[in-house]
Amino acid sequence: MNGSEHIDTGVVKKLRQMCHLTTIKIKEVEDEDGVGSKIFDRLLKCLGTPPTVTTLRVNTLAADKHVVAKQLKSELEKQYNDRDLQAGETVAVYADLEGQCRKGLKEEYRERKIYVGCGVMQLSRDQMFCSAQAPSLDDVLPELLFAQNLPSIVCCMVLDPQPGETVIDMCASPGGKTNHIATLMNNEGRVVALDKTAMKVEKVTNNLARWNLTCVDAYTFDSTKCSDENADISGTPPYPPGSFDRVLLDVPCSALGQRPSARNRMTLKSLQSYSTYQRRFIEAGVKLLKPGGTLVYSTCTITMEENEHQVAWMLDKYPDLQLDEQHPHLGDTGRPCKGLTATQLSLLQRYDPTSDTSQSKYFTDNDTIGFFIAKFVKKKEMDS
Repeated sequence: MNGSEHIDTGVVKKLRQMCHLTTIKIKEVEDEDGVGSKIFDRLLKCLGTPPTVTTLRVNTLAADKHVVAKQLKSELEKQYNDRDLQAGETVAVYADLEGQCRKGLKEEYRERKIYVGCGVMQLSRDQMFCSAQAPSLDDVLPELLFAQNLPSIVCCMVLDPQPGETVIDMCASPGGKTNHIATLMNNEGRVVALDKTAMKVEKVTNNLARWNLTCVDAYTFDSTKCSDENADISGTPPYPPGSFDRVLLDVPCSALGQRPSARNRMTLKSLQSYSTYQRRFIEAGVKLLKPGGTLVYSTCTITMEENEHQVAWMLDKYPDLQLDEQHPHLGDTGRPCKGLTATQLSLLQRYDPTSDTSQSKYFTDNDTIGFFIAKFVKKKEMDS
C-alpha cells in the first residue's frame, strides 16, 4: 500500500486527522509546516512493506535456544547450497502455449509447450527471480520455532503468566499468544482459549498440538458472553466473575498496524464501530478477573480511539483498575490523550511505524507492526 488509493476515502480522512492531531499535541502549535501530512505519507509507505526483522520464538520447553539457533542456521544454509542454474550454463528453451507457467517455477512444466532451441543463461536463477537473498521459513523446525511479530511476543511477557495459574485468552485465534502463554507457564496450570468460530479455534488447537502443549482448553464461544454468576469455573464457558488470575484481551480491532497491507477495504463506518464493540469484551474481561489479578489489553492498530481512549474509558468506568508497569518495555509510550496523565501515558506501550526516531539500536519501537499494550491490575478489596 504505497498510496491512499487502496483505502476508503473516509478512513484516509480519519488517518490524516489522527496524524495531524498527533503533530499538534506534540508541538502544541498549528501544523503549518505539514508535519502531519509527512507522518501520514510515512504511514502509508511503511504499511506497504514488512518489518525488516523477522522474529522467531523458541520452544524453550523442548530445547535450548542456542541449540535451536544452530539448527536453524543449518536448515537455512541448505536453501543456499541447493544446486541451481548459474549464468553461462546452456539450457533448453521452451515456449509456454497455455500461458500458465508461473514465474520461478522449479518443477517440470507439464502443460502444452514447444521446444524453441538451446540458449545460454545470461543471469543466474537468483538474479532473475530474487530481489533479496531472504531464505524461506516455511515448515522450518515447526516443533521448535514460531514466527511471531515482536510486539505480540512482548504482549505475553507483559502479562507474565505463572505456572499453576488460571489464565484466559479471550480472543485466541490464530493461537500464537495462547501458545506463548502456555509455554511461559511451563505447561502447568490452566489456560482457557476462546474464539467465536470453530475454524478459528481449530487454528489455535493446531498450533498447540505442534508444540505438545496440553494445559490449554480451547472452546468455540462468544467471549462477550463468557461471564455468568451461576456458572462453574471448571469445564466449558461461561465462567463466574473473579475466576481468572490473568486475562489477555487482544481484542478485535481495525488492524491498521498490520504490515504489509496491500489493500484495505474497511469503511469509515466500520472503523468507527470498533471501539464500541471492544468495550463489550472489556466489560466481560474485567468481570472475570480476580481481585489482585492482571489484565492486558492489546490491539494491532494505531488509532487512539481503540488504544489510549479505551484506557481512559476503562480507568474512569472501573475505579478498581489501575495501570501497572510493563516488563519488558521496548516500545514508545502512549500518545497525549484527554483523561490520562503523563505518568499514566508512560506506563503504556505503543509500537508506531510512523515514528522517524528510535530509542533502540534494533529499532524495536518503530520497525515493527503497529501495536498497543496496556497492563492493568485489579485492586484488592483492602486496597480500594
